[in-house]
Amino acid sequence: MTELPPGAPTPWAAPPAGTVTVYRGATLFDGTGDRHRPGTTIVTDGARIRTVTGDGDPLPGIAADAPRVDLDGRFVVPGLIDTHQHLATPPDRPVAEAVLRRLVHSGVTAVRDMADDLRQIGDLARATLVGEIPGPDIRYAALMAGPSFFDDPRTHEVSRGAVPGAVPWMQAVTPETDLTIAVALARGTHATAIKVYADLDAATVAAVTAEAHRQGIAVWAHATVFPAAPGEVVAAGVDSVSHVTLLAFENSGAPLSSYKTKPPVDHDRFAAGDDPELAALFAEMRRRGTVLDATASMWTSDELRGDTAESADRARRSTELAAAVTAQAYRAGVALSTGTDFETGPRDPFPALFGELAFLAGRCGIPAAEVLRSATLIGARAAGAEADMGSVEAGKLANFAVLDEDPLKDVSHLRTLTLTVKRGHRFDRADFEKDTA
Repeated sequence: MTELPPGAPTPWAAPPAGTVTVYRGATLFDGTGDRHRPGTTIVTDGARIRTVTGDGDPLPGIAADAPRVDLDGRFVVPGLIDTHQHLATPPDRPVAEAVLRRLVHSGVTAVRDMADDLRQIGDLARATLVGEIPGPDIRYAALMAGPSFFDDPRTHEVSRGAVPGAVPWMQAVTPETDLTIAVALARGTHATAIKVYADLDAATVAAVTAEAHRQGIAVWAHATVFPAAPGEVVAAGVDSVSHVTLLAFENSGAPLSSYKTKPPVDHDRFAAGDDPELAALFAEMRRRGTVLDATASMWTSDELRGDTAESADRARRSTELAAAVTAQAYRAGVALSTGTDFETGPRDPFPALFGELAFLAGRCGIPAAEVLRSATLIGARAAGAEADMGSVEAGKLANFAVLDEDPLKDVSHLRTLTLTVKRGHRFDRADFEKDTA
């Protein structure tokens, strides 16, 4: 048999099975409860966690001569998950690799990419998975929308060399579309989900969702798809909805004709955080298990804040709306995940996800333990990966972060991170800081 060349180096690959490491002395927040487990030992075997036990308990025989890492009481949390990234709009490989490198050195071990040029995203996902480049795992969506959406310039940026709306990762859908083929084409991109974006009515959203689920692929939708309203999107059975401010279009009293012609939002209606129409919607979301990818801090970004008084006022009012509605959703028991939909500048030492967590705690009044669960276990559920990640438990991937300060006292203590373990591979924060100094 002809031997193949070795291929590209994989210096950030997961260690092979049988490579055992014992992390002792952890103060563990495992993602399943609301408090720490002091004096905890985590045994990793290759890419996975072999056991989680007390420091004084017997270890499995495979760990007898394994290297020990003494954490000296430091705080351990599951690997964080950003459930709303865009890494290739437009495609820029060096920028994307820099973002991914910063993410994984900041404790982020997985992201959802919410539709991009999947030709590049697919290769980035492969490269981080096999360890050619440092970065979190990437689970991504292929987009579907009505034909009128595809004059949006972003769709042209992510379809260069092809026709927007006529490629497997960006499909225009009409009532005449053969959804069996359309969903199969989307699945062929190796996408985790279909993202339902804009300019589709309720019946079409429901039909896309039903066919996607029949073929075993998730559906991640905008919270309003225009003309499909939030309640209709949730009733269609989608797995998650994105952008909390879009929920303000539930029973808005104005036509939701298209994505480009959104009616004005009555901000005063939601200021008290007790809107009855949203209360009914949130009850249904809780019943169905629909995850809300809130992107609550999105309007604090420089890009959306803009450089005019008008854009700054719009961003301020949208930020207040996001805080009020997210807080109401949390109180109603809706599962929240932590997406961003933007990134901090390249000189910022930490990613936008840290700001999203701080917003949920500080502006929405969500306890730190619940914010961390949103960024871990619920994020894994939103990404369709709860069986493998989101908590520090035996059998799951060895994805966790080590901090000097207690994140349950203040989520800003995530900035004291010293080490990320992703699929059993160690990413020392000091190495990142040295290389970017």
